Amino acid sequence: MPRLAALLISAATLGMPAFAQPGGGKLLLTGGVSSIDGAAGGGLTPWAVTGSYASAGQLGATAFVTRVQTGDYGLITYGAALGLHDRVELSLARQDFDTRGNLAPLGLDGLHLKQDIAGLKLRVAGDAVLDSDTLMPQVAFGVESKRSDTGNLGPTLYGALGAKRSGTDLYVSATKLFLAEGVLVNLTLRSTQANQNGLLGFGGAQGAGRRWQPEISLAKLLRRDLAVGLEFRAKPDNLNASVLGTGALKEDDWKDVFIAWAPNKHVSLTAAWVDLGRIAPALQPRRQTGSYLSLQLAL
Repeated sequence: MPRLAALLISAATLGMPAFAQPGGGKLLLTGGVSSIDGAAGGGLTPWAVTGSYASAGQLGATAFVTRVQTGDYGLITYGAALGLHDRVELSLARQDFDTRGNLAPLGLDGLHLKQDIAGLKLRVAGDAVLDSDTLMPQVAFGVESKRSDTGNLGPTLYGALGAKRSGTDLYVSATKLFLAEGVLVNLTLRSTQANQNGLLGFGGAQGAGRRWQPEISLAKLLRRDLAVGLEFRAKPDNLNASVLGTGALKEDDWKDVFIAWAPNKHVSLTAAWVDLGRIAPALQPRRQTGSYLSLQLAL
């Protein structure tokens, strides 16, 4: 992954203008924050905005690390993104999900589920700030290529359960900023086969295949450097019916309530309460609620 990131950055910077300068480009928080998949947006879902504060003719970059802690699981995500001309975004992220002792009945005590994600987003219409006094949203298309590493769970997951090791999510996002009111609304439609965002592979022997799932974000700017909001992300639930029995691996939708603070254009901090629903309820039936904390650095 580090070598891939270096190649991506080198290729993107060839012949490009200088990095965005402090004080230039977009308004604070209008580029969103880094999602757990690496794309700019909310914490759980991408928006139509491109990461960093780079505007037309500029190159911007962000790096982030996120920690999600629920009652029985932990997730660490880190990555980086490049924003080109406020038109194109390239992103990379790695996820590490700690199952702790929840898979001990399967002989998998302390298993870590890992995933690499490479993303591309293209703004195709609108400008969130310049069109803030009209009904026109900013619209972007995106693709996320994902590959999971499930360790010793792999033979069961990719064998009897019929999941695949890798998959690709496609999405379209529409972001509408009402600048005078300090309100941002985003709707994302994602075509996906991912199980638990891909950490449990893609699809399944009894799954319905690729489906479009809605993702919604609503944010309110309390002041220029502080925003609060909420998110909802629907999930496909491909493993609900499996050889382990109906409901054993049922997948619930995700949601959160967040606060984001950006004291300047170089640093932002996002904290949230998250509800990830039940994860492998046959082994751990409790809902997984807890904390989300993310630090993003930007150029």
